[in-house]
Amino acid sequence: MSTEPTLDLPPAQQARSRLTQQRILEAGTALLEEGGTEALTVAAVASRAGVSVGSVYRRFGDKDRLLAALQHDMIDQFRADIIQRFAPLRTDPAALVASAVTGLTETYQAHERLMRVFLAAGATDAAVARVGSEAAMDAKRVFRQFLEPIVLVIHAPEPELRLDVVYRLIYGTCQNRVLYGELFESDRSLTWRQLTDELVGVACLYLLGAPAR
Repeated sequence: MSTEPTLDLPPAQQARSRLTQQRILEAGTALLEEGGTEALTVAAVASRAGVSVGSVYRRFGDKDRLLAALQHDMIDQFRADIIQRFAPLRTDPAALVASAVTGLTETYQAHERLMRVFLAAGATDAAVARVGSEAAMDAKRVFRQFLEPIVLVIHAPEPELRLDVVYRLIYGTCQNRVLYGELFESDRSLTWRQLTDELVGVACLYLLGAPAR
């Protein structure tokens, strides 16, 4: 299975056509969340969306292209969610760091079920992995841009390196949790909220030399 084909999908011009396209995407997303990529078939999507098989083929082509469209749709929503969640109550450095870390972890939590499907698929599908890597790097750019105001107060020879390491730490921690759950590497139970609070503390100490407030 590969999502390598380019997504030169015809635009849905009319309102009814756009609605049908959205129903197909929602149906495909639900099937992926419930049963992974094995549950995703053109026939199953058509049945779930209440459209003909031909409608799915006309808009998305075969299963590989449909899977690629669903991955891109998830990435678009993920990026929009991150930006929306990057909303600090204050503008001091610690508050900005807390908002950035929390924005990432909460977005991973919100998309946990579907993210797990694509992370697992990426282990055997190079195209899925490539698109996922591109999305991760885009999220890093959003993260880095948001933390631009604190660069000058990072007391380290290479502040950019520190920002990169913090992003990698959060990214890797969230991905591990999404894939394996909270008790994979430790028998200590941590909710998403507790994990987020601890990551905020680590990030503040590493970047700012002071604990989160």
